[in-house]
Amino acid sequence: MNLEILNDIPPLTPDTKIAFAQLLFNELTFSHLPVVDGDLYLGCLSEYDVRSFEEDKLVGDFSLDFESFFVKEGVNELEVLETLSKYQTNLMPVLSQEKGMYLGYVELQEVISVYGDMSFLSEYGNVIVVQKGVNDHSFSEICQIVESNNIKVLAVYVSSMEKDVVETTLKTSDGDMNVLLQTFRRYGYEIVSDHYDDVFLKNLQERSRYLDKYLNM
Repeated sequence: MNLEILNDIPPLTPDTKIAFAQLLFNELTFSHLPVVDGDLYLGCLSEYDVRSFEEDKLVGDFSLDFESFFVKEGVNELEVLETLSKYQTNLMPVLSQEKGMYLGYVELQEVISVYGDMSFLSEYGNVIVVQKGVNDHSFSEICQIVESNNIKVLAVYVSSMEKDVVETTLKTSDGDMNVLLQTFRRYGYEIVSDHYDDVFLKNLQERSRYLDKYLNM
């Protein structure tokens, strides 16, 4: 992990007064703050929850409200970004690999800035989201479909997996998107994203409008 682990904001402890935690959240832009006991990570408290707690109570009085999310030192930036997204937070505690001790945190903004410098994001191209049954999903097939249309794959990853359906997001170089989308459909992929030059979708929309007009006559 090339992200900087920060320690400029001291974590909360079980003995921290709720009034102080509320003050911290007022001064900061974090959605969560970590709670530690020495080097032992106990979890995170959310700003939303803390605002409803009694000021004279201690953080330790609300241990049942701790949210246990974190990443281990050395993980890649993509895993950090996925965990941030999963728990809807802009602060991610980082623990040591072996003993799981609290080392500090990373911010969502820094993760985004790292990805913003990567060529597959900064380079001009098109983003396509397709989905298919999990048993038929194949990264190699997706890449083959793109490259068979003389278009380059800049990035590809699973963006969602629900039940038996896999949603895949890919970024490609510029090219004939209509032909590419038709090729995906011939291979049984559903196009989830919207595309201006999708002739197939335009035809469906035209037919739908014609049918509505006919039915309302």
